[in-house]
Amino acid sequence: MNRVYLDYNATTPLRPEAKSAMVAAMEVTGNPSSVHAEGRKAKAIVETARRQVSDATGASGADIIFTSSATEAAALAMAGQGYLCAAVEHDCVTAWASEALHADKNGYVHAEDPKNTSLQQVNSETGVIHTLPEGIALSDVVQAFGKMPYAFSWSGAERAMISGHKFGAPKGVGALIIRKGIEVDARLKGGGQEMGRRSGTENVVGIAGMGAAAAAAARDVDAGLWGAVADTRDWLEGYLADAADDIQIFARDVDRLPNTSYFSVSGWKSETQVMQMDLAGFAVSAGSACSSGKVVGSKVLKAMGCDDDTASSAIRISMGLETTREEVERFADTWIEHYRRYKQRAA
Repeated sequence: MNRVYLDYNATTPLRPEAKSAMVAAMEVTGNPSSVHAEGRKAKAIVETARRQVSDATGASGADIIFTSSATEAAALAMAGQGYLCAAVEHDCVTAWASEALHADKNGYVHAEDPKNTSLQQVNSETGVIHTLPEGIALSDVVQAFGKMPYAFSWSGAERAMISGHKFGAPKGVGALIIRKGIEVDARLKGGGQEMGRRSGTENVVGIAGMGAAAAAAARDVDAGLWGAVADTRDWLEGYLADAADDIQIFARDVDRLPNTSYFSVSGWKSETQVMQMDLAGFAVSAGSACSSGKVVGSKVLKAMGCDDDTASSAIRISMGLETTREEVERFADTWIEHYRRYKQRAA
């Protein structure tokens, strides 16, 4: 069976540029904090990657703090701050903020107090893109970077977080971007690495991969390669809608990531669909990878006003540049076949 991977918002394949950079970094022995030649060589790898991430994210005039993940970056940025957010945010944000803000039917959130608010650039389940207000305290750009034009310098945010494995870097490395003059309280203390903001010997190999992947991802966006993915996504949604008159495609008429489609047939449970598609050779998800394993309806959809049946019957398709139209057509035909069987059983 030739499997088809349609869960790029959960994680992406390792880019060849990242793999090459990581293999080269594995040959370097030194600790980046050591002053001898071996240590300076390791330090140079980290600083090269820092420049690559800064250039790729348009973060001129900002600091890049390497972390183990976006989750750690969120904790570093948010601990003790008392920020506000909406329930559509990722769990790593809602863990540190008060869910006091409201999301509309498309998942849009109005931030009345930007300097005390965390607002995502893109929602990981629906793909909905926010326009950030000037001075927003923190923005989760994990899904945005590498799939759409993005620059921290014009985003309006004071802090932003990214995760390497969402754009072709290895798992286990992320970063917090902060404007010059903005400070954070270190959560990990000890050796004073990362300008004293995140102690612990740097993950040189992972950071090298992240820098190379960031540069490659930015080039792909600049080249306009995601336009073809958007065309395939739009074809998929039209094809499914023609076959299933009771399908609900979320946020279909608003600005979304080019690769993301999130839809529901109320009553046909998400976990059932995910298992059926998996057995048929397709990797899809019920939403965020950090919460889709829980047998509950999507908290994002509930925050958008969906009822429990609809929220617990949604699946997400997220494509990459490697995804072909033929693969998506195969998925669509398979999903429609199972949909018709479901409708026959439910009749």
